[in-house]
Amino acid sequence: MTRLIILDFDGTLADTQPIIIASIQHTLRELHLPPKSDAECRTIIGLPLRECFTTLCGVDDTTAERCADVYRRVFDELNTDGTVTLFPHVLDTLRALHDRGLMLAICSSRGRPTLEGFVRTFRLESYVSMVVSANDVQHHKPHPEPVLKILTSLGVEPQNALVVGDASYDILMGRNAGCRTCGVTYGNQSAADLLAAGADSLIDDSAELLRIV
Repeated sequence: MTRLIILDFDGTLADTQPIIIASIQHTLRELHLPPKSDAECRTIIGLPLRECFTTLCGVDDTTAERCADVYRRVFDELNTDGTVTLFPHVLDTLRALHDRGLMLAICSSRGRPTLEGFVRTFRLESYVSMVVSANDVQHHKPHPEPVLKILTSLGVEPQNALVVGDASYDILMGRNAGCRTCGVTYGNQSAADLLAAGADSLIDDSAELLRIV
């Protein structure tokens, strides 16, 4: 029986792809790093920020930290009211799941300040029991630590939890923690990527969660 749904944020609850890609591209230009296509940038969405740049550009840790600093500044400059929106039906789905008595948690590689800001902006506090950010763990996706932290804190066994995300990192994290997994096809990676990572199910709209839990 499902008691807990653990949801990714970027690409699962909110459409942050345009602002993320714009922030990455600006960072690469400002630091005179080799250009990357939007498609290449999209593949690293969901990783912790420094790891995004080591993976995308092959830079050392010092340069990756400089990239992360520039990225944060640019993202904050671009993140004006209405730039980031929830995907269709997300809020209604979270409300319906909460009303059924299910616990909800958010597990993201995003830093805590911006993640908490988005939770407040979209008024998700009423539905979400716990938020885990990149700042809250030592090991990030696809390591199971973020999910295990939520399971322990909320007193839920892995078999009673469903991990939902748009990237292979989310699916692998959930599987590594012993949870069932669901991939969303409207985010940053393809259905083929999610299935290859071992997703137990796929949905094309967040509202479809209501039929699989």
